[in-house]
Amino acid sequence: MTAYTRVFIFCAIFVNVNSQKEKEAVEFVCPEGTTGNGNFADPATCRRFYQCVDGYPYLNRCPSGLYFDDISKYCTFKVEARCGPIPTTPAPITETPTDLALKCDPAECQLPYCFCSKDGTLIPGGLDPEDTPQMIMLTFDGAVNLNNYDLYKKVFNGKLRNPNDCPIRGTFFLSHEYSNYAMVQALAHDGHEIATGTISQQQGLQDKGYEEWAGEMIGMREILRKFANVSRSEIVGARAPFLKPGRNTQFKVLEDFGYIYDSSVGVPPLPIPVWPYTLDYKIAHECKSGTCPTKSFPGLWEVPFNAHYVETYEGGHCPYLDQCVLHNHDANEVFEWLQEDFTRYYDQNRAPYMMPFHTNWFQIKELERGLHKFLQWASNLDDVWFVTVTQALTWITDPRSLKALNNYEAWRCDKKDLPPAPCNLSNKCALSFKHPDTNFTDTRYMETCTECPNQYPWLGDSGGTGIPGKDNYIPDNLKRK
Repeated sequence: MTAYTRVFIFCAIFVNVNSQKEKEAVEFVCPEGTTGNGNFADPATCRRFYQCVDGYPYLNRCPSGLYFDDISKYCTFKVEARCGPIPTTPAPITETPTDLALKCDPAECQLPYCFCSKDGTLIPGGLDPEDTPQMIMLTFDGAVNLNNYDLYKKVFNGKLRNPNDCPIRGTFFLSHEYSNYAMVQALAHDGHEIATGTISQQQGLQDKGYEEWAGEMIGMREILRKFANVSRSEIVGARAPFLKPGRNTQFKVLEDFGYIYDSSVGVPPLPIPVWPYTLDYKIAHECKSGTCPTKSFPGLWEVPFNAHYVETYEGGHCPYLDQCVLHNHDANEVFEWLQEDFTRYYDQNRAPYMMPFHTNWFQIKELERGLHKFLQWASNLDDVWFVTVTQALTWITDPRSLKALNNYEAWRCDKKDLPPAPCNLSNKCALSFKHPDTNFTDTRYMETCTECPNQYPWLGDSGGTGIPGKDNYIPDNLKRK
């Protein structure tokens, strides 16, 4: 076979493959009446979806490891993706409408203890946008370990600083499995906020009861206290696994155990983003998960997930940034996409711009480089502040104009009562672990600056004592004084 023949055959195959791809895209017909901004399931596979623009279908592939959910209309984890096409969207599960929260009453809902507005878009304190700091909240979900610690440290390398010359900080919603608690302690000591995910990240927790939620979230808080030396009083925020809040049950647990805020509620793509609000009144936007609280929880804050998207819907829309389809972009395109998404906040009502991530984002170099370009650009804006979630809420309870922020105590970086510095040589613990759903025992590894426990900490035994069911959580408001 001549070289010419081989090239000809290769080109023929290449053309045939691309023709086949084009044929697949052309054969998909966008539903009638679409406005051109719809995402639809690929009938052939959950790894892809079609984005219809002006009636023409563009084929998109979900980021590596994610699958298209035809109800939520974005890419998510395989275990929770509802594969399509689904003919009709099922109605969300709701509780019996008793003791429901009332609609927002601005006359009765006053800062610092209560905040709401008719559609959730009003700026606290009645400030004008140009007098309002544009807050950016960097949040990270899941375990912290060797897979991501150095990548996170590159974001927080001390070079990016706020207008008061303090280094930028983030908020970490920790889950238990595979977490390195010496690294978590180092993050806390550096001034980052530590909040709770859950111990097991189990599916279906939204349908479980009070004891299960307390075991997961309060147990996680205890693990952080025991093995990362972060005090209970410092852990005031929580996030439900897979952004599926536990209806009224989860929020009752948070209220009883002294949490200040939750950050689990998704907001659909809206032209104007929603500000954080207290749960004194009915939620002012659609509940994406269908499992939001329906009762009133006075003074408990919700820091919602505004959907990320651009005007053309290129890349789709997503709650977590790593769920948007940007993996085929170069670093400059990622930077421009983030810029456009951010500008919707900056040019309008200055609602806090939450940038939520899993480790996935940092595994793709173009995404990581694009993020660093965006962070550098944003940090050069005089009215942009990178804050933790708690720092953002502190400002919201007592809004101050931009001119008053350089000496704003809550955003200073000279805090003295930080968790202790991590040890120079941590304990590497090889621990026995028997998962409740299995019949065998295996070995789990955990790293901590405290003593190794007897066995791997888990639900019902956050201290790893080896005594099943040892934990018995009593709400703070019921403890004897």
